[in-house]
Amino acid sequence: MTSKKIGILGGISPESTIAYYDHIIKQYYTRFKNYYYPEIVIYSLDFQRFTDFENSGDKLGYIDEILKGITSLQKARVDFIIMAANSPHAVFDEIERFAIVPLLSIVEVTADYAHKLGLKRLLLTGIKFTMQSNFYPVVCQQRDIQVITPTPEEQDEIDRIIFEELAIGLFKAESKHKLLSIINNYQVDGVILGCTELPLILKQQDVVVPLLNTLELHAEAALDYALASD
Repeated sequence: MTSKKIGILGGISPESTIAYYDHIIKQYYTRFKNYYYPEIVIYSLDFQRFTDFENSGDKLGYIDEILKGITSLQKARVDFIIMAANSPHAVFDEIERFAIVPLLSIVEVTADYAHKLGLKRLLLTGIKFTMQSNFYPVVCQQRDIQVITPTPEEQDEIDRIIFEELAIGLFKAESKHKLLSIINNYQVDGVILGCTELPLILKQQDVVVPLLNTLELHAEAALDYALASD
């Protein structure tokens, strides 16, 4: 079986990058029960430098940092690229204009899935950068889906849990309880896990409404794209 070579822009954070690779490989085996896995190239960005650009608001520096990884993946002759995090999709359009191979958007994939489920009102969770950006609301609005965000205080707590715990592989029961209590404060028909670390601690069985696991949706879309015939 021939497939397209997948480029993963990772390291943002390393924990979720590992989960991307693991999910793609395991999904392939689940489907086909053989070892003709698609070729995968990972470029791992400097997580702290990447985050510093986010926090400083240096958009041009942020774009340049992302493009450094995109360029390296293109030199490795990948056929398409996924950015293994939600936040860099704030500049997806700018990155796409510079890229010479296709980029597969986590936001478009997630919004399409929510539309398929008939969801109309979603709570967006993630790092503060993502919750305070408009890339999810804009894309979802194109599908007649409303996106709301937690209060500023709740955003601070979610952000803290992601950066101080999940990004370094710490999973605390009290933090999971706090995240669930925030989600339960809102009348919505779905929740976007808009940080690829959040699915590492929150599972569908924890809540009644659908959890949109952006990591799994994106990874499976990448596998589908890699295997699709032109």
